[in-house]
Amino acid sequence: MRYAALSTAMILGLLCAAGPAAAGADDAKWISQCLQDNASANVPVETITKYCSCMNSKMDDNETQSITQWEKTHPAEQKECDAVAGWK
Repeated sequence: MRYAALSTAMILGLLCAAGPAAAGADDAKWISQCLQDNASANVPVETITKYCSCMNSKMDDNETQSITQWEKTHPAEQKECDAVAGWK
C-alpha cells in the first residue's frame, strides 16, 4: 500500500512538472499500470517511474495498448527509455 501511494504521488509530480498539456488522466493511468506491471523489478521506484514516463511519451496519444504490451513491439524505444531511466 505504501508503494502504491508513493508511486501515485511520483506520477502526479512528474506529470505536473511536465506541464498542463502532459498532465492528462490518461497518461497517469498508463504510467500507473506500467508501475504495477514492473513492481517486482529489483530497481528503485524512481527508475521505474522514469522508464514508464519515457515510454508513455513515445506512444501515440491514440494508442490502446498498455506500455507493457507496446514495449514488446518497440525494442528501440524500450532500449532508449532503459538508458534514460538508468535501468540496468
